[in-house]
Amino acid sequence: MKNKAILEGLLFVVGEDGLTLDQIEEVLELKEEEVKELVNALKHSYEEEDRGLRIDFLGNRLKLTTKFEHREYYQKLLENPETNILSQAALETLAIIAYNEPITRIQVDKIRGVSSSQMIRKLVAKGLIKESGRSNLPGRPILYETTNDFLDYFGLSSIEELPDMEKYIEESNQEINEEKDLYTSKYKEE
Repeated sequence: MKNKAILEGLLFVVGEDGLTLDQIEEVLELKEEEVKELVNALKHSYEEEDRGLRIDFLGNRLKLTTKFEHREYYQKLLENPETNILSQAALETLAIIAYNEPITRIQVDKIRGVSSSQMIRKLVAKGLIKESGRSNLPGRPILYETTNDFLDYFGLSSIEELPDMEKYIEESNQEINEEKDLYTSKYKEE
């Protein structure tokens, strides 16, 4: 069933946002009954013992989620020091959230210039950020902020202890200007 594979891919792409039945109808150009049958077929295929995911309705949205019965393995992975190293993308996303909290995923995406869905999911799973409510923007997107685990991870007692970015930017610009002065003064024609 081609539509079942497409729906699975769509659910993976949208991640934590999930899809409403209306969205599935619109994207796949199917009728309501066809969508319900499709969702049930995909949901049934995930109920097999050899599958690690399942499909849940959370709120009014269909989402791919992990199986609850495997939670101890997910916890082991998250607690493993080798997997607890933050990538450059994760650090970048975390910094944006920390300096702009509360902030929506779309706002993080605009600052980074790339999608942050995956990074935000990982940071939530690691307990470094959390959902802190809903924005008043259209669609009422989820707001994210840092957690106490974030403070512990970076050895901070409060978010106010983060380095002053304005000062850092000024110092960086000053260093760049000094390097330019050295280059231009060394090679000036007399």
